[in-house]
Amino acid sequence: MRRINVGVVGLGWFGEKHCEVLSGLPEARLAAVCTRSPERLAQVREMFDVPYACSDYRELLANPAIDVVSVVTMWDQHAEPAVAALAAGKHVFLEKPMASTLADCDRILAAAGCSRGSLMVGHICRFNPRYVAAKQEIDAGRIGRIVAISARRNLPAWITAGVLDKIGPIIGDGVHDTDLMLWYTGAKIISAYAQTTRVRQLKYPDIGMTIYRFDSGAIAINENNWALPERSPMQIDERMEIIGTSGSISIHDTTPNLLVVDREQARFPDTTYWPLIHGVRSGALREEWAYFLRCVAEGRQPDVIRPAESRAAVAACLAAEQSAATNQIVLL
Repeated sequence: MRRINVGVVGLGWFGEKHCEVLSGLPEARLAAVCTRSPERLAQVREMFDVPYACSDYRELLANPAIDVVSVVTMWDQHAEPAVAALAAGKHVFLEKPMASTLADCDRILAAAGCSRGSLMVGHICRFNPRYVAAKQEIDAGRIGRIVAISARRNLPAWITAGVLDKIGPIIGDGVHDTDLMLWYTGAKIISAYAQTTRVRQLKYPDIGMTIYRFDSGAIAINENNWALPERSPMQIDERMEIIGTSGSISIHDTTPNLLVVDREQARFPDTTYWPLIHGVRSGALREEWAYFLRCVAEGRQPDVIRPAESRAAVAACLAAEQSAATNQIVLL
């Protein structure tokens, strides 16, 4: 099978993770990288021995050899490269959240509807084996109808210090569990009520708590705290409780399945999302990419996560942010 040529736009920390995964996938060829920083561009190009590099994504899109574009820019810079890539007929892997406004989400959806390329938004939790296993149990009817969900996705302050001037916790991380709640219930969110707390004097509050009401009657609580103590042993404290009419499911992704105690602290290294296994970046991010590339190779639209579902998660999180700003329940 011909290797699929992929170009990565946006070379921050997570853009580099995309490059690592693509470099280890036999069906992919990391063929191009793009960022506006000349120093970073040169660094990543050398790191992965990439044959083509540029500082303008439009130059990358003009390259006919590129089959797939990975957009890993900041969320408020997703729309332009994603729309342009789809207009150029490229397949697009777009990191979550889909965009920073519903208008931009709709622009991307419209572009996808007219493109010969396919679009998938990177909701990585749908490729996490724990969350997939929960979905299978729910679909098999083993817990009955879902009536309540409680989720937490909290981060130590050292991770978020450089992020809170760019995005807040309700949509920055809350979008993961909002999407999972929509996926599990199969229902629509009809209202959001949220409160926030500011710990550091940055652009966005450090902590957000959201209550959702679904049209099925279910309720959900979404906790996003980006100010855990600096010495917290985990990079992500993520948990979810799903209560049904005849059973329940508990997902604890940060219990110490791997505990390392060194001279500095006790810590739980990641074993789920992007662990390094025998020199290859693996985990849910690799599974996500492998799935998307299979869809591209087979000429079918990805259906594990559809773009309209990603828009629904953004809509709910933006409603929660509006609720926190106005201290009012926001109806969707």
